[in-house]
Amino acid sequence: MRALTYFVTEAAGSLWRGRRAASLAILTIGAGLFVLGFFLIVNTNLQRLAARWGETAEFAIYLRDDVSAEQVESLSRLVHDSGVAARVDQVSKDQALERFRQDFPDLGATAERLNRNPFPASLDVRLRPGASRAEEAAEALAGTLAGSPGVADVRYDRRWLARLNGVVRFVRTVGLIIVGMLALAAALTVANVVRLAAHARRDEIEIMQLVGAPLTYIRGPLVLEGVMQGGAGAVVAIAALGALSALLRARYGGAISQVLGMESLTFLPVELSGILLLGGMLLGCIGGLMVARGVR
Repeated sequence: MRALTYFVTEAAGSLWRGRRAASLAILTIGAGLFVLGFFLIVNTNLQRLAARWGETAEFAIYLRDDVSAEQVESLSRLVHDSGVAARVDQVSKDQALERFRQDFPDLGATAERLNRNPFPASLDVRLRPGASRAEEAAEALAGTLAGSPGVADVRYDRRWLARLNGVVRFVRTVGLIIVGMLALAAALTVANVVRLAAHARRDEIEIMQLVGAPLTYIRGPLVLEGVMQGGAGAVVAIAALGALSALLRARYGGAISQVLGMESLTFLPVELSGILLLGGMLLGCIGGLMVARGVR
């Protein structure tokens, strides 16, 4: 306990004496962890979006105006026989217009001014949970339906989900590359700050070595100084992410809910905030160890 108190006292005093350089290290770590947290927020919300859309993945088979009842029955039977459909709902032109008015009330008056109903009838196919992952079977069904008599167009949500998953992977990869570079820069910055602190205390360190002080008492404050800088940088990053998340929810929360069907943006949960804090302390510890190992 006495050793820990000594480490904390010496590290805090060293940080205060070199507060300008320490502030630079804290901001560098904070910037790196802010970028990491930002990509985690984006990746988390994109995964939520993909999961939400995946649960409601469906075909929308748009019918021609001159489609016959026999053709509609044939299309329904084809979808049921494929084994990928959980439910098939037939939507008339009038129902499609009413759905548009409900989904876009601001544009409902515009649709009423038209001489005719521009919305086609359709068959809305809700995919089975397992079938939405069987891309080959679903793609084959979409291709078959697109060339069937009476069909004007086919919308297959799974194609958009595949693109969204590609975006998620791309964001994750770019985020890891950027975070890796910033983590290296943060560790080196902390190492330089701790090295300056060690240089300022070189006379004191030499005296401690001459009187036979254990290396732990010499290296400990240097390592703990790095850990404290890393922890402070993590706190800065978490606070900045919290402010950004609150701002986005306040300004764009309603638009996101309407456009994407998501209730709100998800901020970093407590577990990930803890990971950021531990990550910052680890970066600081690495920087401190890089200097402490040179003290013999």
